[in-house]
Amino acid sequence: MDDNGNKESTNQTKETKEIPERQFLFPVQVMQSFSNKGKEHLDTNTPSQLVLALKAGSFMTFGAVFSVLLAIGVDAKGLTYILQGIGFTAGYLMVFMSQSVLFTEVNVLLPTYYLQKSYWIKHKFIKFWAVAYIGNLIGALFVALLIIISNSLTPEFSKELETLISHKMKFADYGWAGWFQVLLSGILANWLIGMATFLTTSARDVVGKILGTALPVILFVAGNFQHSAANMGYFSLGILTSDNYAWYEYILLNLIPASIGNIIGGAIFISLLFLYAFRKEMRS
Repeated sequence: MDDNGNKESTNQTKETKEIPERQFLFPVQVMQSFSNKGKEHLDTNTPSQLVLALKAGSFMTFGAVFSVLLAIGVDAKGLTYILQGIGFTAGYLMVFMSQSVLFTEVNVLLPTYYLQKSYWIKHKFIKFWAVAYIGNLIGALFVALLIIISNSLTPEFSKELETLISHKMKFADYGWAGWFQVLLSGILANWLIGMATFLTTSARDVVGKILGTALPVILFVAGNFQHSAANMGYFSLGILTSDNYAWYEYILLNLIPASIGNIIGGAIFISLLFLYAFRKEMRS
């Protein structure tokens, strides 16, 4: 090869090196990652599943605490919602980055894995779902108890928390109509958290993961959409600091309908629809 040929080859190599590496995964790659994560979670032994679920639940309470702390003394509603969303983003980032097991994330990962199979191992799915839910709840309560015993919080915190919880429990005043509204709100909440999982998985650097998590979280917090895992964090603190609602009211009037809606939002509006849209690419 002559000198001109070598120069052209060198120039092409330089041009190739100058092209920046893509900083995100394509949607098909994200869905494949969801499927792989779902299988990994399902294949994990039960004690490990429980530990990861406990961790995720604890992060929800930490996120709830931070979201309340940032909103203390802020009068502007719009700014309050933004700050609360930023605060809770910390909790979700700890879950996503540590690969802890969050019930509402499971509602996206496992259906993505199962919908590609010709058969369902139903008992393993139900067991894992139960472990994730119970573990999240216990983890949230445990951290809330530690925080209250430590006497770290101020009266201003308790007042702000009561305001936030009353906003979430307002549906209880509407009877069965309110119960159904919580279910619909739960669909919206996990649709957004599913997208937070989607965007976080898509991003290939920490900054991208932070932004991908923050925007949907801020939106669901601002919209007062009912996310069962997030509410576990708030309600765990509420049970220990306020007598406005009994524990069974939190469960029957909010967590149960919100959880049903979360399952629908994650499984249908994220897993099913994206799998259908990219079914040809997923099979290739």
